[in-house]
Amino acid sequence: MRRTRVAALYAALTIGLVAVAGPFLWTLFGSFKSDAELRRDPPTFLPLQWITDNYAALFERMDVVRVTANSAVVAAVVVASNLLFCSMVAYALTKLRFSGGRVVFGLVLLQMMVPGIVLLIPQFVTVASLNLADTYAGIVLPGLVTPLGVFMMRQFMGEIPDELVHAARVDGAGEFRIFFRVVMPLCKPVLATLGLITFMTSWNGFIWPAVVAQRKEMYTLPVALASLSGRETVHYGLLLAGVIVVIAPVLLLFVFLQRYFVQGVATAGLR
Repeated sequence: MRRTRVAALYAALTIGLVAVAGPFLWTLFGSFKSDAELRRDPPTFLPLQWITDNYAALFERMDVVRVTANSAVVAAVVVASNLLFCSMVAYALTKLRFSGGRVVFGLVLLQMMVPGIVLLIPQFVTVASLNLADTYAGIVLPGLVTPLGVFMMRQFMGEIPDELVHAARVDGAGEFRIFFRVVMPLCKPVLATLGLITFMTSWNGFIWPAVVAQRKEMYTLPVALASLSGRETVHYGLLLAGVIVVIAPVLLLFVFLQRYFVQGVATAGLR
């Protein structure tokens, strides 16, 4: 009976692994196929002939270095601002007693229920009125603080004993010193989780950068990749190579932060 359960568990895990890794592997192998092979019926999983023409064409038709740098700048600013400002808001909501705290947290929860597409026009009007369209500031402004980040940090910081904060205050530490020296070091797992989620959201963001960025020099990777699609002819191999270039940094970041990410998810589940 126990062997049957173990076998069923491994079978379920194998199916889950194939479902998750299958599309990525197909994309990876497809980026080394010619368009003729990609359109072949029946399709092939492994390339019959490995080619790198798709990557060569990608670097030739798109300024990969420039758009990658744009995506890196936007993602770095958004991640850093979320880690800092969301943590500050969460600290105020959990460790500082002030009237209206529950109302503020209620507004955060309400904001989480509003679809992002609804805010697209008001955000663009605001950015345009500030003359920030087609700039880095305009691209990063709506994502500097996210309600999901505030919610995650608030839930985690709420479990940090208040006695630690009170003891630091008795020792004469100010709020900023308590925040950076006492509370933040205890939040490494949730910070890694929030950083990874924010990075993925910003790095893969398409609609907002496509609306704000009007010059090719300001395109991010997803926007530049979408601009390669022709109206009549679609070069699937070229697009698959671009997809691999887009998702590679996310995978590398997850490899480096997976220990903290898993710890943060497990801790959140226990709380």
